[in-house]
Amino acid sequence: MTFPAIVFSFFVATLFGSFLHFWRGGSLFRLGLYLVLSWIGFFAGHWIAESLSIRFIDVGTIHLGFGILGTLVFLGLGYWLSQFDQQN
Repeated sequence: MTFPAIVFSFFVATLFGSFLHFWRGGSLFRLGLYLVLSWIGFFAGHWIAESLSIRFIDVGTIHLGFGILGTLVFLGLGYWLSQFDQQN
């Protein structure tokens, strides 16, 4: 990936993480959690598509389709796991 592709990837992943925070609300900690999970999910999805040579909505050197899919999976799991109450 080139440097502009990495910057664009962070931008797209940040949009998804910040949209989830805007939609569902939460604290500053949750915003950070959503952003980190969306970044990890995007690059995990990109890496899976790259390693399996899957071409699905590619934009230059970015596997955007699998990146977005990875972001949605990680954000969904992170949101679901953050809903559990930590009281005993």
